[in-house]
Amino acid sequence: MRNGWVVVGALGCALSAAPAQAGITGIEIASVEPFADGTEFGAAGSYERVVGTARGELDPADPANAGIVDIALAPRNARGMVEYKTDLFILRPKDPARGSGTLLFEVLNRGRKFLFNWVLDAPAQGAQAVNDPKTAVDAGTGLVLRRGYTIVWSGWEADALRQQGGMAIDVPVATRGGKPIVEVVRDELVSATRGPPEAPFYLTFKIASQDKTDARLTVRRRETDPPRPVPPDAWHFGTPRQIELLPKGTNPLPGSLYEFTYQATEPKVLGIGFAATRDVVAYLRGDAGGAANPTGGAIRHTLALGISQSGRYLRDFIQQGFNRDETGKRVFDGVLSHIAGVGGVFLNARFGQPSRTNTQHEDHLYPENTFPFSAASQHDPITGRRGSILREDGFDPLLIEANTGTEYWQKGASLLTTDPVGRTDVPLPDTARAYLVSSGFHYGRAGLTSTKGPCANPRSTLNPAPAVRALLVALEEWVKDGKAPPDSRVPRLAEGTLVEASDIGFPFMVGTPVPTVPNAIARFTTYVDPRPESGPQYRPLVPRVDADGNDVAGIRLPAVAAPRATFTGWNLYADPFPADALCDREGSQIPFARTRAERATTGDPRLSLEERYQDADAYVAAVTKSVDALVSDRLLLREDGDRMIAAARQGTP
Repeated sequence: MRNGWVVVGALGCALSAAPAQAGITGIEIASVEPFADGTEFGAAGSYERVVGTARGELDPADPANAGIVDIALAPRNARGMVEYKTDLFILRPKDPARGSGTLLFEVLNRGRKFLFNWVLDAPAQGAQAVNDPKTAVDAGTGLVLRRGYTIVWSGWEADALRQQGGMAIDVPVATRGGKPIVEVVRDELVSATRGPPEAPFYLTFKIASQDKTDARLTVRRRETDPPRPVPPDAWHFGTPRQIELLPKGTNPLPGSLYEFTYQATEPKVLGIGFAATRDVVAYLRGDAGGAANPTGGAIRHTLALGISQSGRYLRDFIQQGFNRDETGKRVFDGVLSHIAGVGGVFLNARFGQPSRTNTQHEDHLYPENTFPFSAASQHDPITGRRGSILREDGFDPLLIEANTGTEYWQKGASLLTTDPVGRTDVPLPDTARAYLVSSGFHYGRAGLTSTKGPCANPRSTLNPAPAVRALLVALEEWVKDGKAPPDSRVPRLAEGTLVEASDIGFPFMVGTPVPTVPNAIARFTTYVDPRPESGPQYRPLVPRVDADGNDVAGIRLPAVAAPRATFTGWNLYADPFPADALCDREGSQIPFARTRAERATTGDPRLSLEERYQDADAYVAAVTKSVDALVSDRLLLREDGDRMIAAARQGTP
């Protein structure tokens, strides 16, 4: 034992507990080592990295597990339980007495850790992530460490890549009567926007047969175009998980949508991922395992953070009842979902595809956006149902949902705070908040440069992380002290800041294309053969902008309140991609002219920098005014505000 922690250094040395009920049955620690060479993080002191696995089992007869699709078809052990094994990674205070007693669980995004570079401004190690945090640089601003959190990650997505520090979960394959399950599935395959630009196409599932009569490949240029069959002699099977276009070496058309419908086999029981998260957190926050528990019984409060896909995961986690553990206790006290829009994740289904994400062009006809959308309980005039993503069963967490402009254009985020057909504003319950990070975009994080890539406009570099950090602190204070966070800040119909796309008021600039419609909330029969449903449709709306083109409502960070450019949550594809379709989840960044004469030459209606700021001191004053207002409203941390003011003094935006 060292400083209150049990240390086990050898792979496979199990710290096992034999619970009376199902759940985590053992923790296997592969390594325990100092983090950041023993760097001290404020009052919390130094940290340790704990890497290992957690083994669990589920009782298929337990009502807490009854909603897991195909759990009844999973193999069972001698006790009649369904087993799983998940990767586990913990950063904990070396001395548990110096920790805050708060567990922060970040839901992995396709197996990747986003906390450090998407929220704490650390440089990415690769694949947009910091998957193997080892140094003080990897900790970015160090906020969560200085606040004494115990930070936990565990695998939930069975097909997430484990390369380069990725994490996943091992779950059983469902069978029927001991025989493989075979069903028709559909894979959407798109090059250069969602996949590599060259052949082959990789399939989500193992094919059941290489007989081409059981498969069909089509292609279309735009999502709304009718699909055209690709003849069987123009493609062939490579491996059981890939197909190639013929003649060999033929590459797909950039941005075009190929769809492959085929007989797939060996569906994994993917919904176990929800139960694994539930059980890992319940175990770590409880007394199970005694001194063998890697958190040592030091946890008093639990927070969850999800970014993009993992934010959608958390919305489903709550709605599907997994925030109640098998002993009848709450799992997460508070949840912060960032850039999830109104979607869920295509996980708890036979042949689910949780890595899909719906946009106007890509993955548009996959399950993601279904009622209920909001934390407010309301009636849906389209389906006739009534509901909320909160269950109102005594186990709901306190909930904060933060989104950028992208989620209004691509992910229906307006439906968080309006009725389903976008006619009236809807108040959220006292236990929920919603925020727009004004003019932000989905991929926003530190260290980006403004290039065009596949888009028509230069891509945005606006970083929403300072607002997210403030909201995370506000969530902790809400959970621990009962101090309510700031009121929701979103566009409102009643205030004229939530509008149809045609009414946003974007300034006219030659050569700057502007979208005419947001991504629709698709209603269709089945994803295998998606046929749009007629009748009333959901009505997502978008933020109105000011004379500069920046969002009027929401959390206006200094880059927007004291601007040097127009930032948007949208961009459009350019040739050779499907021009005028929304460019995935990118934003635009359009700098202001430096002088009045320069903007007159180009016909730019926006004031130039010299017209806005008389000198450098005037710009610093504008940034300082914005910072002070946001800090006062608890929407920006003072340490972040001071960094922004210092950057303004140095002449950097």
